[in-house]
Amino acid sequence: MDESSNSQRQLTAQKDAKDVAKLSWLDVEELSRYVSETGKIQSRQYTHLTAKNQRHVSKLIKRARNMLLMK
Repeated sequence: MDESSNSQRQLTAQKDAKDVAKLSWLDVEELSRYVSETGKIQSRQYTHLTAKNQRHVSKLIKRARNMLLMK
């Protein structure tokens, strides 16, 4: 990889980190970005989130599933 693609990935990750911190379990459309077609939560390697943000998203997805907002 060259430096430009690496810096773009870092900028995208920073934007995602800010957006993830503001998510709620009611934001089903946004949370669906982190779920596969079969309903599995995507891994960190796929989402490029930090460990803290990945845990936050996982909790929100599980909470939305329990409230029957997501499958």
